[in-house]
Amino acid sequence: MFIAKVTGSLVATQKVDTMVGHKLLIVEPYRLEAKQRKSIVTTGRTFVAVDTLGAGEGDYVLLTQGSSARMTPQTKHLPIDAVVVGIVDQVHVDKNCVYARDE
Repeated sequence: MFIAKVTGSLVATQKVDTMVGHKLLIVEPYRLEAKQRKSIVTTGRTFVAVDTLGAGEGDYVLLTQGSSARMTPQTKHLPIDAVVVGIVDQVHVDKNCVYARDE
């Protein structure tokens, strides 16, 4: 699992039947800033992920990828590689809050 920021959404009017009705998000993985370890920073990559929770643009989410993405009840029959499994409220590292949703 990893943290990602929702940066947008994707609309595909034509897709396989099992994907109809599933919200697709553009997400950008984040990592802990290496030197001071007091903030999270982008990795510069992007993915498309299925949203099962109602995340929105600007939210930080918990993402799982690969075969694990198909292990939720909502995704077990979908041809996907990434799924939102949580919306992040806070991230703490070394007793420091490096992200808080309400701040």
